[in-house]
Amino acid sequence: MIIYDLRCEKMHTFEGWFKDRASFEQQLDGKIITCPVCGSSELEMVPSSIAIMGKDSRVVDKRESKEISPLKALQMLHEYVEKHFDNVGDKFAKVALRIHRGEEDHRNIRGTTTQDEESILHDEGVQFLKIPVIKFES
Repeated sequence: MIIYDLRCEKMHTFEGWFKDRASFEQQLDGKIITCPVCGSSELEMVPSSIAIMGKDSRVVDKRESKEISPLKALQMLHEYVEKHFDNVGDKFAKVALRIHRGEEDHRNIRGTTTQDEESILHDEGVQFLKIPVIKFES
């Protein structure tokens, strides 16, 4: 089973569950998948949250496996982003647009946006990934 986050032309976001990628493509091409809010079949796949699967979900060579908890994986992701991405705070959309347009040098940035700013970034073709902010206890 594979889960994709989908968005219709009217910006409604929802999940779709499929047997495999081929099933998704076949249903998308046949306009079988529709938005549950407005019924549109003009859809696109959008970045989704990280999925951590249990050890029984796939065959793993135990010698190569170093299992970590989902919480630890999220903590590692946050540490990586903090270390390797410039924090531009609430100016994320403005800076991302300037980088996208070549007005600033390309670099990894992180920050916050409003839903309106996210729509503008999407309309401009700026690729970005939303990562939820989680408070980790020490």
